[in-house]
Amino acid sequence: MKKDDPIIRVEDLTVGYTTFPIIENLSVDFARGKVSTIVGTSGCGKSTLLKAIIGLLRPWKGKTSVDGNDLNELEGNELTLALTRIGLLFQAGAMLNSISVADNVAMPLREHTKLPPTVVREIVRLKLDLVGLGHAIDMLPSELSGGMRKRAALARAMVLDPDLLLCDEPSAGLDPQTAASLDELILNLKSTFDMSVVVVTHELPSIAMIADNVVMLGSGGRLLFDGSLADAKSCDVQEVIDFFARSVPAQSARTHSLLAHLEERE
Repeated sequence: MKKDDPIIRVEDLTVGYTTFPIIENLSVDFARGKVSTIVGTSGCGKSTLLKAIIGLLRPWKGKTSVDGNDLNELEGNELTLALTRIGLLFQAGAMLNSISVADNVAMPLREHTKLPPTVVREIVRLKLDLVGLGHAIDMLPSELSGGMRKRAALARAMVLDPDLLLCDEPSAGLDPQTAASLDELILNLKSTFDMSVVVVTHELPSIAMIADNVVMLGSGGRLLFDGSLADAKSCDVQEVIDFFARSVPAQSARTHSLLAHLEERE
């Protein structure tokens, strides 16, 4: 793939659950070497899009590709190799509480490599040091704070040195200071390892801190905006304006009339 080619391409995608579509006819590219944020109100299909990109949801129509590969068309070793180039940070961290932090982080290495245990242990230690958790290597996830669990999960997502890091609501449930430190960590890792990063989020401070590009979805997975953060803030699409201003959309004439009538009766 060329340097200017998108790291992710979504083409005429329609996908959903059972018989209910969440995203319909969506086409959008995600730039290589950038931090792109997928934003929008609840239920617009942000996490659904992420699942479709990595093959957890099969498209009803259209396709998604990562680095030129449609993961739904790959099998066996080809699929395994493609997936090792993608790191995924789940919304809740998805750490197994019954095993140590070290064993959680080591899972991808043990599944996809034949490295000796001593080498695996050293790689795990290095990755935990990168996220500031070298001291927690032998602790259980239940002994960590929420922010520390997210950092440990990020170390696991990075353990195979992926080309692409996908994060689903990484700041969810964190206090503002912890969320900001996690955002800074993601930026540092992106710069250090020259990765492409896609982050699903609705947190304005996070978007302001990390986003090079913004992809905003509306109801039905419609593409409302695709461009730089600066352009998003000056966009004239009302739903985009409302999102970044965190304002409630203007009341309809019918709602306004009803409220006026109720006020007259009081």
